[in-house]
Amino acid sequence: MKENIHPNYQEAQITCACGNVIETRSVKGSYSVEICSSCHPFFTGKAKLMDTAGRVDRFNKKYKRQEA
Repeated sequence: MKENIHPNYQEAQITCACGNVIETRSVKGSYSVEICSSCHPFFTGKAKLMDTAGRVDRFNKKYKRQEA
């Protein structure tokens, strides 16, 4: 392999707003995120199902074209 052509792959910490810290490696270093798998509603089982019935009808009614 050629020398000095690969990026520096260093240890990093991903810090979530909920306080969860994930140890990993990255070429960009440590950073913070707003949501992670520990606090995301989909992964925690707290996801709420949205009632999507009637959404298409409301969209069509709102943006209905004037027929000539």
